Amino acid sequence: MIEWEIEFDGIGKSFFGARALNEVTFSVGKGKTLGLIGENGAGKSTLMNILGGVFPPDEGTVRLFGKEYNPSCPADAARAGIAFIHQELNLFTNLSVADNLFIDGFPKIGSSPFIDKRRLHKLAAELLSSVNLHVPAATPVEMLTPGERQLVEIARALSRDAQIIIFDEPTTSLTAVETKHPFEIIEKLHAQGRTIIYISHTLEDVLRVSDTIAVLRDGCLVSTGYSRRYSVERMISDMVGRRIEQMYPARNAGPGTASVLQVEGVTQPGIVRDISFELHEKEVLGVFGLMGSGRSELARIIFGLDSCQTGRIRIWGKDVTGSSPDASIRNGLAFVTENRRQEGLLMEAAVSENLDLPSLRKFAGLGPARIIDRRKSLEFANRIAETLKIKSGPVRIQKVKNLSGGNQQKVVIGKWLLTGSAVLILDEPTRGIDVGAKYEVYGTINKLAEEGTAILYISSELEELTGMCDRILVMSNGEIRAEFERRNFDKQKILEAAFSCEVLAGGGRAGHSGLGDNSGN
Repeated sequence: MIEWEIEFDGIGKSFFGARALNEVTFSVGKGKTLGLIGENGAGKSTLMNILGGVFPPDEGTVRLFGKEYNPSCPADAARAGIAFIHQELNLFTNLSVADNLFIDGFPKIGSSPFIDKRRLHKLAAELLSSVNLHVPAATPVEMLTPGERQLVEIARALSRDAQIIIFDEPTTSLTAVETKHPFEIIEKLHAQGRTIIYISHTLEDVLRVSDTIAVLRDGCLVSTGYSRRYSVERMISDMVGRRIEQMYPARNAGPGTASVLQVEGVTQPGIVRDISFELHEKEVLGVFGLMGSGRSELARIIFGLDSCQTGRIRIWGKDVTGSSPDASIRNGLAFVTENRRQEGLLMEAAVSENLDLPSLRKFAGLGPARIIDRRKSLEFANRIAETLKIKSGPVRIQKVKNLSGGNQQKVVIGKWLLTGSAVLILDEPTRGIDVGAKYEVYGTINKLAEEGTAILYISSELEELTGMCDRILVMSNGEIRAEFERRNFDKQKILEAAFSCEVLAGGGRAGHSGLGDNSGN
C-alpha cells in the first residue's frame, strides 16, 4: 500500500474573480519525486503557494501524512518540514552568502545574543560544499552570478533539513553543464527518503528525475500517472491541449549582408578580452558559453550598462562606445536582460506601464508639456499582450508582480516591440517560459528578424541556439573561442569549444571573428 505524504483534495482558488485552481485532486507518495508541469498561468505556483503557506485554498483540503494541514504562513510550512526553492530568488543581495543561509537562525555564542561568526562560516562552508558551490562564505551575494545565487537558495533549503522540498525551476539560471549540480542534489535527497516536487518547463529534466507526473492546464488537473507512461510529446499535448509539431518555427528569409552592429577589440580587464564580431541585418547571432564565460557582461557593455577599457562599438557605422543606456535606446539598441525582476521590470507597476516604458516618446504630444496620450499607449499595451498571449487581468490595472514568471518574461520582451530597434539583444529570453509560450516567442523573434532587426541571442540552451540562430559564437573566460555557421552546427564541437582554448577542426575556428567576415551569409 502506498504511503501518501501529501494529498490535495478538491483544491480551488480564485483571485479577483479569476479561477486559478479548480477541484485539483492528486497525491504524492512518501520519498517520491513528483514532476509538476503546465503552461505559465496553469496554476502550478498557486498550488505550491497553498502548500507553502503563502495563502489558503478557497475550497478543498490538504493533508500531510493523513492529517489535515492548514498553514497560516510560510513559517508554519517550514515547521511542518516543507522547503520551497523559488524560481525567483529570495536573497538579500547586500548581505554575505553566510548571512543569507542563516538569516532566520544565526548560530549564537553560548546563551548570548551575539552571533558565533566562526561557527557561522564553518556551517556555511559545509552547506556550500554540499551543492558544489566553491565561493567564500563571506562573499556578498551581489557579487555572485544568477546561477551561483540559485545554488545558494538550494543550500539554504537544505540547511533546514526539510522532508518535503519544492524545486521551482531550479535550473533556469544554470548552463547545461551546471545543471548536474541540482540533479546530483535531488538524487541524494531521493536516496535519503525525502519527498520532492519538481517544477520545470524543461520536460526532459522532469522525466529524468520524476517518479510520477501531474499536468495542470487552466487551473485543472488534466492527467497524472507514473512517469514511465509519459513522453515529451504527450506532456506537451497535455499541457497545451494540442500537438506542437515543430519546436522552432522556420524563418522565411535569411540574414542580409549589411552590417548593423560592429564590435571591435572590446576589452574590460577581468571581464572580456579583445571581443570582435559583426552582426548583420536580419541575422540571429547566438552567443553560447558556460556560466562566467562573459556572455551577459558583453551584452551589458554593448548596451552601455557597463564600461569597457578599450575597443569600439558601432551601430550602422556610428560610434556609440560608452553611450548611456538611454542613448543606446535612441541609437537603436534594445536589451532583454536575464534578470527580469531587478533589471527588466517595475514590479509594482501595471502591465501596461511596463510595456509602454521604452516607447513613451512615441506617445508624447507636441509642445513643451509633452503629455502622454494614454489612450494610444494603452492600445499598444493591449496589442502586445494579445500578440504574446500574456495571461493577466486588464493590463491597465494588473500589477506585474502578480503575474507568473513566464508571463513576466513576456512583458520584458514585449516592451521592446514598438521601439523599432535596429539591434535587439536577448539574454536568456525564454528562461522560465513554458513550451507553448516558447514557440510564440520564437515566432516573434523570427518575425522581427524578417522585418530587418539584427538579433544578438544569448542562451544557456544549446538546443535553442541551434534551432534559432544563423551563426553561433562560443565564449570562454571572457574571449570568443570559436564561431560556427549554421551549416556546420555540431553540438559536441560547440560544447568542446566552450571548455577548450584549442583550435577546433571542422565547423568551428578558434579566435574571434574578424570585422568584415560574412562567410556563409
